[in-house]
Amino acid sequence: MEVLQLLETLLGKTDMRKMLTRNDIDHNVECLKKQIEKFISFEGSNGAIIVNNADWLLDLKFVDFMREIGSLFSINKMLAAECYKQRLDTGLTFFETSYMIMQSYDFLHLYETYGCKLQMGGNDQWSNIIGGVDLIRKIGKDDSFGLTFKLLTTKEGKKMGKTEKGALWLDPNKTSPYEFYQYWRNIEDDSIETVLKMLTFLPMEKIKELSSLKDEQINEAKKIAAFEITKLIHGEEEAIKAKEASDALFGGKGNLDNMPSTKIDNCNISILDAIIITGIAPSKGQARTLINQGGISLNDQKITDATYILSDNDFKEGFAILKKGKKVFHKLVY
Repeated sequence: MEVLQLLETLLGKTDMRKMLTRNDIDHNVECLKKQIEKFISFEGSNGAIIVNNADWLLDLKFVDFMREIGSLFSINKMLAAECYKQRLDTGLTFFETSYMIMQSYDFLHLYETYGCKLQMGGNDQWSNIIGGVDLIRKIGKDDSFGLTFKLLTTKEGKKMGKTEKGALWLDPNKTSPYEFYQYWRNIEDDSIETVLKMLTFLPMEKIKELSSLKDEQINEAKKIAAFEITKLIHGEEEAIKAKEASDALFGGKGNLDNMPSTKIDNCNISILDAIIITGIAPSKGQARTLINQGGISLNDQKITDATYILSDNDFKEGFAILKKGKKVFHKLVY
């Protein structure tokens, strides 16, 4: 577990990372482990391990470290890396330029302590990974390697990450299985082939068949992608529930019981509060903006008054459906 956070990188972003406390990092370690356990076993003599690089970085003496390790890095070579070049005009702190050295040292430590010979990461990490490989070679070893893979990006071309706007979380408490399913159900048409190849285990023949679909038929490919990816992350039961909820909302069939829901004790709440407690918007200001822009509906009726108060009439079936735009739904249960 890196001091600055596992599986993320400071570089490749257009602004400086938010500093985390040690408690924040420890909490993230536990959450990440729970997510990773679905795919990697931590049991047995050959089980995976999670280590925290604070255990070896925090005790380093600055002058000794810079003399022994820092002297092996070229500033000219570092600044030639794309991840640094992007930041030169907007400002680059010394702390940020040290990131490559620290990540490289992490690889060296893992190599010497655990025999770790391969570092993997997104292709935005190439410079940092190669930095580690070069460092290991400079101490006389030549059997370390780096492997990068293509990043999943948003339609704006930014990588998906939990600190980015519009993020998708694996934690069901942050992104429900239904919302997770809907995200993939609504990806752009030209992204379907990439998503199927990178995030499912469907046969390549099937992927080619689905990717060749056009117009309305491409929606069937999206449904399959959404189901397969949700099943992989949240399990088949949750994937089925998410699909049924989606079918009920958009296809007139399925089970509304499985859509995201919030139970309230008092039905006489303001529409602004309803929007906030369902997570559709984080603040009253943003909720008011959504209403003014015509983006909020209650039981298929457009809400135009930001002072509207819900009543028993809105809960004739024991629940009310709050909708943002055309694709975000939430059920208020009273």
